[in-house]
Amino acid sequence: MKRVKYVILLLFILAITGLHAQKTTRVNAIKANDYGVIYSLPKTSFEITLLVKKSTYQRGDFYPYAKGYLGVEDPITENSVRYTLEDITLINKGIVDKNSSFMVEFRARSYEPYLYLREDGAIVTVNAEPEPETSSEMMMPAGERSSVNPRRFLSQETLMAGSTAKQAELVARQIFDLRRSRTDILTGEAESMPPDGNAYKVVMDEIDMQERALTELFAGSIESEYFMKSYTIIPDENDMEKVVIARFSEKLGPVDAGNLAGEPLYLSLRNKTPKVELQLSERDRKRLGDKFRQGLVYNIPGKADVTLEYRNRELIGMEVDVVQYGSQDVLTKKMFENMKQPIKVLFYPELGAIKQIIQ
Repeated sequence: MKRVKYVILLLFILAITGLHAQKTTRVNAIKANDYGVIYSLPKTSFEITLLVKKSTYQRGDFYPYAKGYLGVEDPITENSVRYTLEDITLINKGIVDKNSSFMVEFRARSYEPYLYLREDGAIVTVNAEPEPETSSEMMMPAGERSSVNPRRFLSQETLMAGSTAKQAELVARQIFDLRRSRTDILTGEAESMPPDGNAYKVVMDEIDMQERALTELFAGSIESEYFMKSYTIIPDENDMEKVVIARFSEKLGPVDAGNLAGEPLYLSLRNKTPKVELQLSERDRKRLGDKFRQGLVYNIPGKADVTLEYRNRELIGMEVDVVQYGSQDVLTKKMFENMKQPIKVLFYPELGAIKQIIQ
């Protein structure tokens, strides 16, 4: 693996957004909806994205003569495909929890309060414009491909040669002629020098391209391309200990967790938030229920340690916030009844936690 990185953003430490930011919609609390707006809170999900490089090795037609004619010590001798894990990210997607949908009610005939919601209904702000979201999209590197067919540069004599060995000999001579021409131009000893800088570049680029293409007939060629593979994990309230989320094979690339052809990628998640049981009387329990029904409910995520391991090596290890390990609280309805200075609330959309309260 050439490099492994992880994304650290927000209170969650992992990410402020998913790979693709969702659009938001303003919903006003007006008479038509009885001054109430329905919203949802998210729960934590992990999206693990692998950046994979696929390398295709193609042997050249003259590979048996690579060392003898050009001094190439390690030409490609077999056609093959190899996959390498180049990069990995771990991101909190914050998916809507179907069991955490609420209605917040505002006082009638007050100022016109409003909420901004994501497309999936998750709350973003109250009485405030959403902040610009920062994309955490992984960049896709450009691959490498051979765009030139080396046989287009072969001379008539080479094409009519009676054996592969003779063809290899003639192509090797052609390569040395190209190298000699480049040296003559560089030293100013060429019989016909390029007239200006642009012509010089064109000539040198053409020489380099032909030499590279013809040399591949001996050394072989490597073409590469990149792609991404993502896996989504939704934890519950329990710890996760070395759960196989996927497997990776140098011959097959990323494969499913059940495919033993690859080596496992392990995810562990350990809750660090002690669970507190509240001892409430029946009266206090009723008051708390009324408070939650009328106010603005929000998440208080719990703390956890997450690790991602591959080949006995820890690729990612950090403390994170996990909604499923936390609790919920509520902003009372009275907080939103000041008509002169409406309270503003900004949320972490991926967590459903309060980011800022502005009064």
